[in-house]
Amino acid sequence: MYRIDSVEGAWNTARFEEPNLGYKPGFKGGYFPVSPTDTYHDLRGEMVSEMQKVGIVVEAHHHEVATAGQAEIDMKFAELLKMADQFMWYKYIVKNVARRNAKTVTFMPKPVFEDNGSGMHTHFSLWKDGKPLFADSGYAGLSEIGLYSIGGILKHTPAILAFAAPTTNSYRRLVPGFEAPVNLVMSARNRSAAVRIPMYSDSPKAKRLEFRCPDPTANGYLAWTAMLMAAIDGIQNKIDPGEPLDRDIYEMSPEELAKYNKTPGELAEAIDALEKDRKFLTAGDVFTDDLIETWISWKRENELHELALRPHPFEFNLYYDS
Repeated sequence: MYRIDSVEGAWNTARFEEPNLGYKPGFKGGYFPVSPTDTYHDLRGEMVSEMQKVGIVVEAHHHEVATAGQAEIDMKFAELLKMADQFMWYKYIVKNVARRNAKTVTFMPKPVFEDNGSGMHTHFSLWKDGKPLFADSGYAGLSEIGLYSIGGILKHTPAILAFAAPTTNSYRRLVPGFEAPVNLVMSARNRSAAVRIPMYSDSPKAKRLEFRCPDPTANGYLAWTAMLMAAIDGIQNKIDPGEPLDRDIYEMSPEELAKYNKTPGELAEAIDALEKDRKFLTAGDVFTDDLIETWISWKRENELHELALRPHPFEFNLYYDS
C-alpha cells in the first residue's frame, strides 16, 4: 500500500473588496493564534464541516504563520488514489465555502511578497500486508527501504517538481529563507531540507517521510504518483540519500551551503529536468511519454512563453527612468 500520510495544505484567504482585511498591519500570524487575533477560525470550521459531509477526515485546522489569512487544514492519511480524490474535493469545498461567505481563496504558493509561502507538505509511507515498511534502526528511526525511498526522491526532485511545483509562482516560494525547503537533503529537524523525517512519535506506524517541496497548485494524481515512482526507483537501485543536514542553516556560511544541491530556481528548470529525467516515471507504463511530452509542451507554450512576452510590474520600478 502506498499511503499519503497527511497533506498539510496552506492557503490564503481575503475579502473581495479589501484584501488585507482579516489581519492587523504588522501581525505575523504565527501557529495557533486564538480569536480574536485569528479572525478566520469559524470560516475554517465551516469548511471542515463540509469536508466531513463527503467523508474527508480532518485532523486539524489552524492559522498558519504568514499574514493575509494564511490557513492550514490537514487531512488524515489515506491511500494515494483516495487522497488525490480528496484533494480535489478539498479545494472545491474550500473555494465554495469562502464564496458563500463573501471571501475568496487562493492556493498560489507565493501570493504575498516578503511573506511565507503556502506549501503542501506531503507525508508519505509504504506499507505491506498492513505493516509499515519505513521503521527500523537507521537514521531518524528509518529502515533501509525508507532511506532508499528518500534517496530516490532527492535524486529525482527536479523532475518531480515539474508536477509537484508546476507553476512559475511556485518558484517564488522555493527561495532561501522563510523555511523554504530548497536544499536537496534529508533531515530530522531542519525545515529547509527537501525531505524531513517527522519525529513526533516512536510508533512504527507513524514513521514516514515528509516531502516539503510540493505546493497546492499541484495535481495530486500526477505529483504524488511521480513521488511514489521516485521512491520505488530509490528502493530498486538502493540510492543513498546522502548525509543528513541537521545543522542550523542560518549558522552556516554560503560556502558550506553551496555544497548541497538545490531545488530548481524556476519552472523552466524543472520542465527541462523532466524532459531529461523521465525513465523512472515510465517504468511499468505508469506514466507515458505522450503524457509527459504533452505536459512539457503545455507548460512551455502556454505559461513560460506567455509570461516571457509580458512586462512585469517591477520592471517599471527598475527601468522606467533609464
